[in-house]
Amino acid sequence: MRKSRGRTGRKRRRKHLKSFMDGVNCSHKLEYIKLKKWLKERGFEDSNLRPAEFWETGRGLMTTKALQAGDLIISLPEKCLLTTGTVLSSCLGGHIQKWKPPVSPLLALCTFLIAEKHAGEKSPWKPYLDVLPKAYTCPACLEPDVINLLPKPLKKAAQEQKMIIQELFKSSRAFFSSLQPLFAENTGTIFNFSALEWAWCTVNTRTIYMKHPHRECFSLEPDVYALAPYLDLLNHSPNVQVKAGFNEQTRSYEIWTDSQCKKHQEVLICYGPHDNQRLLLEYGFVAMDNPHSSVYVSADTLLKYFSPLDKQRKAKVSILKDHDFLENLTFGWEGPSWRLLTALKVLSLAADEFACWRRVLLGDVTSARNQQQALGTAAKICQFLIEETQHVLLQISQLKRDKEKLKTHLALVEMLRSEDLKILQKSAEILCNLNLGT
Repeated sequence: MRKSRGRTGRKRRRKHLKSFMDGVNCSHKLEYIKLKKWLKERGFEDSNLRPAEFWETGRGLMTTKALQAGDLIISLPEKCLLTTGTVLSSCLGGHIQKWKPPVSPLLALCTFLIAEKHAGEKSPWKPYLDVLPKAYTCPACLEPDVINLLPKPLKKAAQEQKMIIQELFKSSRAFFSSLQPLFAENTGTIFNFSALEWAWCTVNTRTIYMKHPHRECFSLEPDVYALAPYLDLLNHSPNVQVKAGFNEQTRSYEIWTDSQCKKHQEVLICYGPHDNQRLLLEYGFVAMDNPHSSVYVSADTLLKYFSPLDKQRKAKVSILKDHDFLENLTFGWEGPSWRLLTALKVLSLAADEFACWRRVLLGDVTSARNQQQALGTAAKICQFLIEETQHVLLQISQLKRDKEKLKTHLALVEMLRSEDLKILQKSAEILCNLNLGT
C-alpha cells in the first residue's frame, strides 16, 4: 500500500516539476485575450503559440505542438507591425512632415508610443501597449549605485546610453511643443523625460530589423525599425538558430526555426551571437551559460603588469595601438583569447627579441621564455579579475540587504558578475594547465 502511495507521490512531484519546467499558460489573462482578438482583426492567424510565464526567462511563448527544424514559428501580417509608416498615417504625420530639421525615424516612433499611451482607451494600439513592460532594465534605466557595479566597458556604455536619451530629450523639446494643437493638456507634461526614456527603451529592446525606403520627412539615420506585437514575446537563447525576415510574397514578418522544440516547451529564438554585456546593454537581460560571453581586459589593467622602466615599453604600446591590439582583449570559456595572448607576447618581448614584433602579431612564437612570460602574466591578470569580481559580488549582496528598491536591478548585475566569475575561474584552470605544460 505504502509503495503505491509513494509512486503516486513521485508521479505528482514529476508532474509538478514538469509544469514548473514547461511554464504556466497565461492565454486566459484578459490582456492576452484582447491582444489576440486585436491581432486577429488585423489578419493574424492563431498559431500554436501561447503566452506563458517561465521560471528562467519570465514571460514568453510556449508551443502547443512539437516543432521540427524548418517549421514556421510565426507569421505576423504587415498590418500588425508598427513602423514609421504607421506614424505618418496617424494624426502626427502632418506635423512630422512640416517640422524642420527633420526628425529621426527613432524619434518618430518614440513620439507615437508616448502619444498613443497618453490617449489610453482611445488608442487603436491599446491592446499592444497594455502588454508592453511598464519599466525596463537597460543600463540607461539603472541607478548610479548599480551602474558603478558594472564591468568597466559596460559602465562606460551605460553612461553613454543615458547621455543619448538625455540629448534626444533636450533636442526634441521644440518638436514636442509643436504638437500642442493635438493635445488638450500641456505637451511638456505628456512628453516628459520618463515618457521618452520608456519609449526609447521600448524601441531599442523590442524592434525587429526591417529596412524601409528613406522618406524626405525623416533625417538621414537608417529607418530599420518595426515593433512586432506578440512576436516580441519570444525570448532569446544563444543555443538556437532561426531564420527571420519580411516575406514580400505573404507581406508578413516570418520566423522559421532551425531547431526542434518539444510540445509545451518555450519557443526560443536567437537575437544574435551576443555576449552578456551586449545583451544587458541592448535588451536589459543576461543569458546563463552563454557560449558567446567573455570578460574584457582594459588596457590599464594590461599595462599594470609591465615595468615602466622597460625602455621599449612606449614603442610596444604604440605598436599594439596602431594594430588595434589594445581593444577587445578577453577571457572566455576557452581561456585567454588569441588577441590577449598576442598583446601579452608583444609586451613581454626581451630587448634582443623586439625586432620580431611583426612575427608575433602574425602568431609566431619567438621563444619559450616569451611564451611562458605571456602565459604567466595572463594568469596574474585572471587572478586579479577573479578577486575584483568577488569583491563586487560581496558589495552587491550587501546592497541587496540595504536597498530593497534596487533588488531587481542588483540581481541582474549579480547574474552578469557571477557568469564572469565562472568564465574567469575556467580560464584560470586552463592557464594553470598550460603553465604546467610549459
